[in-house]
Amino acid sequence: MAPRPHYSEPGDRLESVQPVEVSRYRGFTRANHWVTAFSLIALALSGLALFDPALYFLTGLFGGGQMTRWIHPIIGVVLFFSFALMFIQLWRLNMPKPEDTTWVANIGDVVKGREENLPELGKYNAGQKFVFWAMTGLIIVLIVSGVMIWQQVAGHLVSVPARRIAVLVHALAAVAIILVFIMHVYAAIWTRGTLRAMTRGTVTGGWAWRHHRKWLREIASRDNKGPAE
Repeated sequence: MAPRPHYSEPGDRLESVQPVEVSRYRGFTRANHWVTAFSLIALALSGLALFDPALYFLTGLFGGGQMTRWIHPIIGVVLFFSFALMFIQLWRLNMPKPEDTTWVANIGDVVKGREENLPELGKYNAGQKFVFWAMTGLIIVLIVSGVMIWQQVAGHLVSVPARRIAVLVHALAAVAIILVFIMHVYAAIWTRGTLRAMTRGTVTGGWAWRHHRKWLREIASRDNKGPAE
């Protein structure tokens, strides 16, 4: 029986050798990611519309105020279950590794693009792992606090003081997750070649070698197609 991979998943494989192209995400994972992303965007817009009168005009995107109030928590439930599917798929490779500490200590080299000064990494770096676990924690906080202030579901189960606290916690968590989401999008755009992983499902061999060398080595070794050089 083959040993369990430490840095890759069964769907990760070499698509071609000349030129090297690596499969990073399956179609299901990519679809799951985009459902989660668009759910979060819709939640942010509808939540901001309900948060401040100055942003109430955003309710027009959802058919008006009443429709926005009705659909906002439903989108939240969709986000929760969609992200839960992603969590099941990705949590193992997002566990901390010793090299993550070195990566964070050399964050200056990360920003300046000096990859030669950074440790070899598996499928995810420490920044990506931070986004994953921050999203996990914040989505849990949002769903719990959201249910507490969802009148149709828990209106008779939650006291007024508890609901007020839940509203505050929900708002703070919403701001935090919007900031984390912006960080995630910026990093994906800033690191050239990253977006195609979630659109086409593949990355170039050069990208994989530069950013996630341990991941590429393990895939090349498992596929018996020679060393990844």
